[in-house]
Amino acid sequence: MIRALHRWPGLLALVLVTILSLSGAALSVFPAAERLAAPQAETELTVATLADRIQLVYPGVEQIRRSPSGQITAYWFDQGTPGAAVIDPATGEGVASADPNQVERWITNLHRSLFLGDGGRIAMAAGAAAMLVLSLSGAALVARRTGGWRHWFAPLRGPLAGRLHVEIARIAVVGLLLSSTTALWMTASTFDLLPDGGAPPAFPAEVSNETGVALDRLAGLSEIPVADLRELSFPYPGDTTDVFTLKTDRGTGYLDQGDGALLAWADLTGWERVSETIYMLHTGQGAAVLGLVLGLMALGVPAMGATGVLIWLAGRRARPRIRGNQPAGRAGTILLVGSEGGSTWGFAATLHAALTQAGQSVHVGPMSGFAPERYTRAERIILLAATYGDGAAPASAKGFLDRLNAFDRVPDMPIAVLGFGDRSFPAFCAFAKDVAAAAQAKGWPELLPLETVDRQSPQDFARWGRALGDALRIDLELSHQPVLPKTETLTLVSRRDYGAEVQAPTAILRFALPRVTLWQRLVGAGFARFEAGDLIGVLPEGSAVPRLYSLASARCDGFIEIVVKKHPGGLCSGQLTALEPGDTVTAFLRRNPGFRPGPSRAQLILIGAGTGIGPLAGFVRGNTRRRPIHLFFGMRHPKSDFFYGEELPAWQDEERLVRLVMAVSRVEHPHYVQDALRDDAAQVTRLIRDGARVMVCGGREMAAGVADTLAEILAPAGLTPAVLKAEGRYVEDVY
Repeated sequence: MIRALHRWPGLLALVLVTILSLSGAALSVFPAAERLAAPQAETELTVATLADRIQLVYPGVEQIRRSPSGQITAYWFDQGTPGAAVIDPATGEGVASADPNQVERWITNLHRSLFLGDGGRIAMAAGAAAMLVLSLSGAALVARRTGGWRHWFAPLRGPLAGRLHVEIARIAVVGLLLSSTTALWMTASTFDLLPDGGAPPAFPAEVSNETGVALDRLAGLSEIPVADLRELSFPYPGDTTDVFTLKTDRGTGYLDQGDGALLAWADLTGWERVSETIYMLHTGQGAAVLGLVLGLMALGVPAMGATGVLIWLAGRRARPRIRGNQPAGRAGTILLVGSEGGSTWGFAATLHAALTQAGQSVHVGPMSGFAPERYTRAERIILLAATYGDGAAPASAKGFLDRLNAFDRVPDMPIAVLGFGDRSFPAFCAFAKDVAAAAQAKGWPELLPLETVDRQSPQDFARWGRALGDALRIDLELSHQPVLPKTETLTLVSRRDYGAEVQAPTAILRFALPRVTLWQRLVGAGFARFEAGDLIGVLPEGSAVPRLYSLASARCDGFIEIVVKKHPGGLCSGQLTALEPGDTVTAFLRRNPGFRPGPSRAQLILIGAGTGIGPLAGFVRGNTRRRPIHLFFGMRHPKSDFFYGEELPAWQDEERLVRLVMAVSRVEHPHYVQDALRDDAAQVTRLIRDGARVMVCGGREMAAGVADTLAEILAPAGLTPAVLKAEGRYVEDVY
């Protein structure tokens, strides 16, 4: 809901909000420029002295005004001809023209009304309202992304466009909130939608009827400093009944022209002071530095607009266009999708086409848009749910579980949940399982029990489709061709070979970075941005099914590196380990956000065996902040498969690695990482009790053994791997 509230006002009002912000930023410069250019009055100068100086130079002076910037302007008549000038208060002489700046006037008219009068003012008010909605919803989304308001300035990850969008937003949002709310206030005041301010004092009925007294002898003016002056209007020449009209920061009053006595006075009301403060905050008049700051923040709007459009386009490209998609209120089958990278939408399109061909009316939408009250003709709901990271909801399913849990009564139509994931990850289809469990707890009737699709398997999907067809009593054959991400050609630049002595050929393969376009950098596509622990999918010759390998390098390292063991009969591993420098492979990047060290300074315990050292070595290599890292590394024999044996001692010398514990299994007394953990049980327990994060990478059996061992040694401290996982302090990347 918040995402939609943020997206659509931004897209619909993009041009209007951009004009509003750019013109506002330009106008913010003028108060500061006026402040710098205008001669300023000395601190103790009084209004009486200033008026006397100006009258000596311009005998026909009628009015003196002081702007919030301190600029003093005098208006006079000289032999029937009007004149005006900016005044130097030290001499009373004019030093510059008082004519309004035409550029400023033009920009002001554009900013206020688009040169369209009242209609333009309403349009710009709509733009300010859109900016207010964008600011509030954007602030909520930033807080959600950074993990709460207390982590507002937490480091960001992800595509460049998304990071720029949030970085600008979390700095500029305060200024945009202030500018938009004050703009709406001023518009409401313009259209008399707010209460009127205070009335001026009643004109005095009695005066001294004296004239010609020197201005510097008028007591009422001699007590007012120029810094408080707003406007002084002189009495009409020769009219003994007229008076001085004085406006200051405190209020408005009338002074006798004969003796300067105060004849009447009205203080500014509280409402007037609030209105003037809002005017100052919006325009910068009287607060030039604040105006410049708000102007700089306003410049973030077009930048956020551009990056926001890029984010929106990237999201749309990840979602296929579904022909014949029925409105939610007219569909018999509601098909909702939870997807992060976009592949699940392809399965939804295949299912939609097959159901439509079978005579069903189908509506496809995101799980985040779940709204049972709209499904007036629906007979069933089908959920296709992927999982993000370590069991979280994917992008298009944000808020689904919260909405479901808030319902007192679930819909009457039955539900089917199909999960998508990769069995090599511990959190396989965890989000889909959570959804199915929540639906069951609510008593939602099942159309089909929970099923899963492993690694986008067309066979798994087709098998589930036949079961769905049986439940609906229709023939349903789902023939899905997964659309792989756009691939890049990677060129091998070097290789290091290990493991021949123990009949386990393994190689550390280093590839050159492919060329990255500006668009890829902006939206984070391709290999524009990656970190150690992310995955590359390699397409072997003779197969359309990619194999995934964990990265041992980050983009900043300047290369792509993986550790590959040759498996007997392995198609992809055999081809990779046969590569020579200059050879190429076809690959794509898949992010793995659930397996990252995180930004914390808490100590890290890295546990890996065999090729599982790959991403762990990448974490150590990238540890430029000298975060304390303890590495437990299991190998067969140090002479054959001590991967990164050249770098690890150097990383220790550079304090990127605090401690290296090796466990060797192909010796007289075999030792595994589980044994190494038991040997070091006291320190491991102390580190974890003090907040350390545990990261495990390697084969399933090794990972299971490590979990059992840690459960054993942590039991006296009242800790378990399950508790650590719930706290986000125990993560695995197993295969």
